[in-house]
Amino acid sequence: MSRQLFPFPGGLQIPTHKELSDDKTSLITPLPEIVILPLQQHIGMPSRPLVKTGEHVLKGQVIARADGYVSVPLHASTSGKVIDIGNYTVPDSLGLKAPCVVIEPDGDDRWFDITPTENYDSLDPVVLQRVIREAGIVGLGGAGFPAHVKLKEGVETAVDTLIINGVECEPYISCDDRLIREKPDYIVAGTRMIQHAVQASHCVIALEEDMVEAYAALEKHAGDDIELVMLPEKYPQGGERQLIKALTGNEVPSGGLPIDCGIVMHNAGTAAAAYRAVTRGEPLISRYVTVTGEVNDPRNLQVLLGTPVLHCAMQCGYEEKSNEVIILGGPMMGMLVNNMQMPVIKTTNCVLVTSVYNREPEIPCIRCGQCMEVCPVELLPQQLYWYARAKDHDRLREYHLFDCIECGCCSYVCPSNIPLVRYYRKAKRQISQDEQTSLDAERARQRYIARNTRLQQGHEVQEQRKDDLSITKNTCDDKQAFIREAVERSRARREHARKNRDDSGDHD
Repeated sequence: MSRQLFPFPGGLQIPTHKELSDDKTSLITPLPEIVILPLQQHIGMPSRPLVKTGEHVLKGQVIARADGYVSVPLHASTSGKVIDIGNYTVPDSLGLKAPCVVIEPDGDDRWFDITPTENYDSLDPVVLQRVIREAGIVGLGGAGFPAHVKLKEGVETAVDTLIINGVECEPYISCDDRLIREKPDYIVAGTRMIQHAVQASHCVIALEEDMVEAYAALEKHAGDDIELVMLPEKYPQGGERQLIKALTGNEVPSGGLPIDCGIVMHNAGTAAAAYRAVTRGEPLISRYVTVTGEVNDPRNLQVLLGTPVLHCAMQCGYEEKSNEVIILGGPMMGMLVNNMQMPVIKTTNCVLVTSVYNREPEIPCIRCGQCMEVCPVELLPQQLYWYARAKDHDRLREYHLFDCIECGCCSYVCPSNIPLVRYYRKAKRQISQDEQTSLDAERARQRYIARNTRLQQGHEVQEQRKDDLSITKNTCDDKQAFIREAVERSRARREHARKNRDDSGDHD
């Protein structure tokens, strides 16, 4: 019996251009001359380095520990010497630098001691979650949310459905399609491991209709315990909320999470990474990356994390041209970068080289409303645009700016060529920075108040001690005066008695 599917609002039918890369077997990228591993490759707190400059590390060795619950450890992606721990350019639309561990490969690619987990299906789910966390696994489909946080939801809240998201709706990107075709057993086995970790009652692997070969590959390995679903092509169907709506008809409320609907979702690449972590003990140190667009040989690569983007592009016949741009990710949600020395990280799924990029000038909004019609979250993009330009953060919150998934549908259809998502991203960043500044200021204020309270309490204690000493001194003085008076009285009585005796003797 086929599953009933549900439409989600908005969205687009757009050319995919996946034929450039998805029919070619992936290649293992050779070792680069240098590996740059940012400490921040996921949502949450960056990891903290455990190694020092000059230290030799092995492939798979933990080189940075998790810092807090929403954080994961970082592992060396090859063996070699740590030549620096410092700030380097990382994947970021503003070209920012961030702390990185830099390794010079020794060419041996020698593994650290790793241990597989036997009989995962008999393990306590909490133990399995810990294995996945220690492997440094994060969501490989987008934002990079630490996988163990979602897995823990299965222990704390009943999970009805686990969804493995194989829907690759962004144009040009085919890394998940290629991974599923080449390693369907990894996907299926990893799916069962995650299902055990969250104790889900049902499990669905979702694909789009253009992924026929991937579907056939999964069919050979999936049993009755896993439901395979093909969905009509529509962008951005791979979005978490959009896919949940399409598969179940449920809508995740604003500010809510899929677990509120009894659902946990993970990417297909995350399932494969879980398989390697559990059955082999291998941490997340590599991933599939699509290199496509205007290169001589577009295809998917198996890339070690930390490999420079330029090194990946060169494997596909990249030749630098003056009129091209480089996008990390797809043309809809990706980020423009101007430094190809930045590294591939856990969330890097595509390197797109293109000269067909929107360079037309932005003109005033004509209030056509097309942006509203295609928004899959049913926001009011035009209003968000005005408030973002005005830096009216209160109104942006009121109009649910942070519900925007930055799919780019609004920018795509805008006849005024307004880069709407760029405004939203900038506003989100500014609001987050302002909130962090306010939080830091409040913490500083609380520390100042606490310090003054301690000083005041210390002063009061000292004054109390002085008062106690004064009282004690006065008490002692009173006691001494009493003793002197008693002694004087005693002396007076003795003197009086002596005189009486003397007077009595004279009479006799």
